[in-house]
Amino acid sequence: MDNLEEVLITSDVGVDTTLRIIRRIEERVARDKYMNTSELNRILKEEITGLLEENPDQSRGELGFSYEKSGGNPFVVMVVGVNGVGKTTTIGKIAAQLVKAGKKVYIGAADTFRAAAIDQLQVWAERAGATMIRQDMGSDPASVAYDTLKSAVANQADVVLIDTAGRLHNKVNLMNELTKIRNVMQKVIPDAPHEVMLVLDGSTGQNAYEQAKQFTQATRVTSLAVTKLDGTAKGGVVIGISDTFKIPVRYIGVGEGIDHLQIFDRAQFVDSLFGE
Repeated sequence: MDNLEEVLITSDVGVDTTLRIIRRIEERVARDKYMNTSELNRILKEEITGLLEENPDQSRGELGFSYEKSGGNPFVVMVVGVNGVGKTTTIGKIAAQLVKAGKKVYIGAADTFRAAAIDQLQVWAERAGATMIRQDMGSDPASVAYDTLKSAVANQADVVLIDTAGRLHNKVNLMNELTKIRNVMQKVIPDAPHEVMLVLDGSTGQNAYEQAKQFTQATRVTSLAVTKLDGTAKGGVVIGISDTFKIPVRYIGVGEGIDHLQIFDRAQFVDSLFGE
């Protein structure tokens, strides 16, 4: 059990979640009287999968979300996260999956603080076959979000993905900016956004926890996408963050390609993490 505790902590699962997993396993072992290491391995996988299943979860369907239109209006996803975590790339990959599934997708380039962000998003939108609404660099992000929703409603789009600035400046500014974008969107679609997705870089370990903490305090985050899990990332961070913040993971990024975004499957993920 000591070895197991060490493995979980060094895999970026986090101390609190690790202790919770160990406690669950000890209770289970006392009850089931396991006999060998492979049995313990099976119990470990089952308990971690069980832990992930305790998170609140909406029906996800084959596309990660249900993406159902709301009262005839498009389904709106506001995407948040710091610069460099793969936010723009994730939006492009989600858009590509949705277009492939026959959805009409609009993307709003509301990260107006970096010219590169707008241009990069344009490239992804074109590759995905989605329509992008943009303004000049330095424009009001809320204004871009408003224009995007207006245009999406007028053109009967199915899904709108709104990119936001990734500056983890002080919480007050972050909160104000995200709140303003949300309020302005609600002038067009009263219940928007239907989902607020936080994108985290899985290779940054404890830093991803800190970002999750900052963003969950700044806005109501309802789902997670964890990127860069192909390589050095210790995927335990997915378990720890999901358990700590009680937010479901929707997607995991496992490469640079447009099709390298997977819908998160708890059991499959735990299997790959603790496979023999």
